[in-house]
Amino acid sequence: MPITRATVARKLAAYLHHEILLDDLVDWAQLAMMEGEFEDAYHAVIRDAIARLGLADVRAFGLSWEDCETILKQLGYDARIEIVAV
Repeated sequence: MPITRATVARKLAAYLHHEILLDDLVDWAQLAMMEGEFEDAYHAVIRDAIARLGLADVRAFGLSWEDCETILKQLGYDARIEIVAV
């Protein structure tokens, strides 16, 4: 089953919601790059996003909020923050 834009967006959202660790996101991205089966219509966008996520654990690259916004935008999604009282 090919990896879609929605798959990548869900993984990134899980990371941003602290449901998975950065190491888990990186591991998933590296495995996804090795499998290399991406949705045809968005192959290049998905490949580039996953390649970027696969480097997020390297100090020189990291993964900032702005990086996440850019990746999601390229995938056709908007990132929004909601601040609520606890």
